[in-house]
Amino acid sequence: MTGGTMITERPENFPSVYDVHSVNFTYPGTTRQILHDITFDIKAGEIMEILGPNGAGKSTLLSLMMGFLKADSGSIKIEGVSIGNMTAKQIAGKVGYVPQTHEATFDYRVKDFIMMGIAPEKGMFGRPSAEDEDKCRAVMEDLSIAHLADRSYMQISGGERQQALIARAVMQDPRIILFDEPTAHLDYGNTYRTLQMVKEMAEKGFAVIITTHDPNQALLLGGKAGIIDGSGHMISGPVSEIVTAERLSQIYNCDLKLVQLEEMDRVACVTPKL
Repeated sequence: MTGGTMITERPENFPSVYDVHSVNFTYPGTTRQILHDITFDIKAGEIMEILGPNGAGKSTLLSLMMGFLKADSGSIKIEGVSIGNMTAKQIAGKVGYVPQTHEATFDYRVKDFIMMGIAPEKGMFGRPSAEDEDKCRAVMEDLSIAHLADRSYMQISGGERQQALIARAVMQDPRIILFDEPTAHLDYGNTYRTLQMVKEMAEKGFAVIITTHDPNQALLLGGKAGIIDGSGHMISGPVSEIVTAERLSQIYNCDLKLVQLEEMDRVACVTPKL
């Protein structure tokens, strides 16, 4: 990727860039265990979709992986280092996080909003350098949003905001990007374009994890999938093995089928007619 953000190879000493092992979590002050024995890993250039019904713990898992929450037991490592031994700045240097939605408090220009991606590196009173400015332009060009540079972040569309959020994450020079339901509030066209962008992130060498409610997104993106059921247990593996009609029907309590769309050369998840 332009501007020094492409990952060309994974260090040989680390079998994965993210390693989640036997993670359990219950919110303080509650008795319901949200996540049970969650285990998976992801390597540079891989993509993993995490599916599950509402309240299954998908966003909670991402919060644990970012260090926003602390697991009751188990381990989460980034390039072999436990996140418990990393500062927030160190985690931000490795992991980019794209939330579901973002409402700006102040009316920033898009390029200034994207530049905030380097805030953990610069500190509270740091100022962007000329090199940072060049890098920001390169990232916007790479994501095809250079035309938004001087637009008001508050006045662009939801799809354009999602692109800006992705660009802000890329500005951090992360090895990993976590997307928390990035298409939840987008129309069909912007959903497709965002998924294209997610796919391209993996193709350029990022390890990518995306949470979603929609099985079709996992079928489109391919790679790995993890399905969290209503009791907080997760099964993971290749999409072709994990995303099955039987398992999806159980998870979503709905009669779902996987059908081959010959004209589109892909498999789709469909429901019976109403």
